[in-house]
Amino acid sequence: MNHLTPEQLSELRASLEKQQKEIENRIQENDHYDLDNSMRYSSGELTEIDNHPGDAATDLYHRSMDISLLERDEHELVNIKAALASMDEGTYGICAASGQPIPYERLVAVPSTRYSKEFNPRQEQPHTRPVEEEVLSPPFGRTSLDEREDQNGFDGEDAWQIVESWGNSDSPAMAEGNNVDSYNEMEIEAGEPDGWVEPWENFVATDITGNNVTIIQGNSYKHYLDSGEGSFLLGPNEKEEQE
Repeated sequence: MNHLTPEQLSELRASLEKQQKEIENRIQENDHYDLDNSMRYSSGELTEIDNHPGDAATDLYHRSMDISLLERDEHELVNIKAALASMDEGTYGICAASGQPIPYERLVAVPSTRYSKEFNPRQEQPHTRPVEEEVLSPPFGRTSLDEREDQNGFDGEDAWQIVESWGNSDSPAMAEGNNVDSYNEMEIEAGEPDGWVEPWENFVATDITGNNVTIIQGNSYKHYLDSGEGSFLLGPNEKEEQE
């Protein structure tokens, strides 16, 4: 037996029929939100080619909004017709998820609903995430491997640094660092060595076979020694002088 009284069902049916008529009239009177006509016709122009792109974008935005409004009305119309059909079948007011009666107060607020408030699918967290996220994880910075101790090769950050070295549209005010006052300092890790990882790689060389290690005693080498590092890499002459 339905938990709603005949008077309540009559009021709810009248509300549904009123909503149905309003939606049908709205769709019919505005000719499906004027979607049967092209953007060119609805704007009153023979062509949009000579218009500013911003004007075309505005027209496109309004047309997209009209599509959304029409889809909303059509969706609501389907729900209303389904609710009226369930009244004729004697199943109106029963939650489709729990099988329990839907409170009369909720039916007054949303006559076309098929669910109780607790089982309304719209209140559930969406689970339809883009399938790309299954392989692109983490979604941002996934190719920057600097945090890994076993990583010393070319990664995504290095690729961006190469591209960024040719310039971009940023200004020092938009740089990552807080104390950037020059365009030359805007690049990510602008002071990072180019072509080598460890400081000593800048002044250590070998022959074509990989043997006969040679120390190039340039500015980088002297700076390395002045910083108190690398005494074990001193060249032969300096070793003899120290002995």
